[in-house]
Amino acid sequence: MLQTRLWGACPSSRDFDIHFRDFGKELIVNISDAQRQVRTVFLGGFPGQLVSSLIWLLSAVLATWRSPKAAIISLVAGGVFIFPLTQMLLKAMGRPASLPKGHPMNALGMQIAFTLPLNLPLVAAATLYRLDWFYPAFMIALGTHYLPFIFLYGMPQFGFLAAFLIAAGVTIGIYMHPFSSLGAWLTAAVLLLFAFIGRSVAVRESDGAQPAA
Repeated sequence: MLQTRLWGACPSSRDFDIHFRDFGKELIVNISDAQRQVRTVFLGGFPGQLVSSLIWLLSAVLATWRSPKAAIISLVAGGVFIFPLTQMLLKAMGRPASLPKGHPMNALGMQIAFTLPLNLPLVAAATLYRLDWFYPAFMIALGTHYLPFIFLYGMPQFGFLAAFLIAAGVTIGIYMHPFSSLGAWLTAAVLLLFAFIGRSVAVRESDGAQPAA
């Protein structure tokens, strides 16, 4: 039987321990430490958002100067490669490509990874109904995908990213007709912006943790 309890009365999820008791063994997980490790390993989400931004940029280019079909295929197919490309980028930067085995955030990260693919049938249904809803529907799905990142990374910045994507998706879906590449350009830009915001948070935190010379 698994039991959990909060340890300490704190206003933020980043400041308490969780005690897990399973078959008489107790594991103490400090949420703040676990989130800090996620920020450190994944550099505040920088590599994943950079890769995602480039894929959205490619789709925007194809939507503007090629065809909606090419733009849709590139975004959906490119999304399949976000995770392996992110790992390759992390390794190229000389960083670990994943959290350590047994890390308390591994399971949550895996669950979050499946949220966007599982929302694609809704994006497909919206697109089949109205082609110009492809980017707005995808933006809304992507925005909801980023909501749990707030807890995973311990970074409220992901809440602003999610809110922007959802609000922009709804606005474009209502007011932009016919098929427009605006959503793709906006998403590519905002993902790139937040990639560097996340990186600055992680780097600043890492520099602050360095002992003074």
